[in-house]
Amino acid sequence: MNATIRRLRRLLVAALLCAAGGVALAAPPSLAMIGFELLEDHPDGSRDAEQQARLKMIDAEFRALIAERGLYRPVDLAPQQALVDKVRNSAEFVFRCVHCKSDLAAGLGSDYVAVGWVQKVSNLILNVNIEIIEAASGRVALVKSVDLRGNNDESWRRGVRFMVRDMAEKRALNPGYGL
Repeated sequence: MNATIRRLRRLLVAALLCAAGGVALAAPPSLAMIGFELLEDHPDGSRDAEQQARLKMIDAEFRALIAERGLYRPVDLAPQQALVDKVRNSAEFVFRCVHCKSDLAAGLGSDYVAVGWVQKVSNLILNVNIEIIEAASGRVALVKSVDLRGNNDESWRRGVRFMVRDMAEKRALNPGYGL
């Protein structure tokens, strides 16, 4: 069965579940994704450029997939880029900084804020992580992680695709998942 048929089947199941429960399909909540960061146990300067490109690549992939699946409505960060840059420059890693995420949540005007990171243990072992915070309360709504084998574009993309697919499947079964 090809990917399009599987995707249509999942959408149909989600629609039927909503209809059976009398739930109206609402617009997805907004999500300000502030990007992915790299945490390396053994930094290799010769790979910096390619890994920074991969971080941007999976950020774009994540944004596109969450919008395509109707999980969240990605927020354009351009109007608030100064705030994002200020917060990013105030901490080595935003994902480790509780007040940084709160500052972003308060200033970006979205329902949720997400930060992602890739932990690179070696060129063979990596994991991709995402944390989604509810802006109004500061509550962590969702944390996900997926392990990768191989440090290449396809393994990074595959990790993000799996993560978003899993989020969508769990949301179809539990409409409050990740909210």
